[in-house]
Amino acid sequence: MTRRQSINTIVLFCILIFGFAFATLVKPETEHSESENRDLATMPKLSAQTLLNGKFETDYETYLTDQFILRDSWIGLKTAVERLLCKSESKDIYFAEDDYLIEKHTGTFTSDTAALNIRVLREFAQMYEEQFGRAHMTFLVVPNAVDILRDKLPAYAAPYDEEDYLAQIAEVLPEGTWFDAGAVLRRHTDEELYYRTDHHWETLAAFYVYQEWARRQGYQIPSEEDFDIETVTEEFEGTVQSKLGIEARPDSIELYLPKDDPFYTVEKDGAEPSYRVYDYSALDTKSKYNVFFGGNYALAKIRTRAGTGRRILVVKDSYAHCFVPFLIPEFDQIDMLDIRYYNQKLSDLIAENDYTDLLFLYNAAGFAEDTALGRIVY
Repeated sequence: MTRRQSINTIVLFCILIFGFAFATLVKPETEHSESENRDLATMPKLSAQTLLNGKFETDYETYLTDQFILRDSWIGLKTAVERLLCKSESKDIYFAEDDYLIEKHTGTFTSDTAALNIRVLREFAQMYEEQFGRAHMTFLVVPNAVDILRDKLPAYAAPYDEEDYLAQIAEVLPEGTWFDAGAVLRRHTDEELYYRTDHHWETLAAFYVYQEWARRQGYQIPSEEDFDIETVTEEFEGTVQSKLGIEARPDSIELYLPKDDPFYTVEKDGAEPSYRVYDYSALDTKSKYNVFFGGNYALAKIRTRAGTGRRILVVKDSYAHCFVPFLIPEFDQIDMLDIRYYNQKLSDLIAENDYTDLLFLYNAAGFAEDTALGRIVY
């Protein structure tokens, strides 16, 4: 290589490194990634304390990762190269059979947060066991696709065993309060239970679990003939696909609309009541799963004319959103609480409402990773 070629190489290298860095710094910050459905890191504040304790450096690295110019394009390029190299996974996501993109959840169930949340849930159950009674208190933690859809995983895949973690949860709860959703779902693994491109379960899976839970609780057991099953989109590309930045086989979303449509109202975070649990406007956005309730809210209140005298509190994550509509015929009042966004004391909410039933509904990874869960015991 000649001297001139060496200089040109160095100049090109500097342009690439410093040019992209400069472009990242001067471009307007993107606060939210619609494709990933999450908030992105913004420029951290510099202070003597954050500089000395290393927090600024850590936060700045996260900022550069989230705000890097053409970030989504680079992510897609990286994934495409890995597919060409016949890799079976990327960014902790398996390329599974039938075009499924399945999250591995590496380390999720062995973390300190995962262990702490089991202790929190045990304390929560003990706090309210006498008030609700075991027959009216249910803990339902849904396994993720990596556990239920093992037959679709690549050869030699080594998924972390959620079943052991779920067994630890069941062991600390009062007898009769644990509901084994995994046992229900494993009877239907030949059907589409999870979205291919998203981390949620499908409405069909929630329906199967609701049927078995209703049977245990002594409620009316619905059949598919009781609903008009409407496919509202066939172009859903979820959060797992967004992490990879590649084109994927899109999913469809189905709504189970009761033929005997009951009257109810829905109030979300104190806003004006609406008359549907479904927000069809979400179908025009990237986050199409938000057709269920319009997304996450701290507290959503459903009031019905069921006339059963039953009132239920659902402590939940977004897995509950396609499950809760099945509750409407059985309860006069359904309050959905997401502790991640609720800034008041849960004990006050329970004291102020004459709930007859309690349902705790999370997905396994969401439960293990929830750093806000400790607030349910305050």
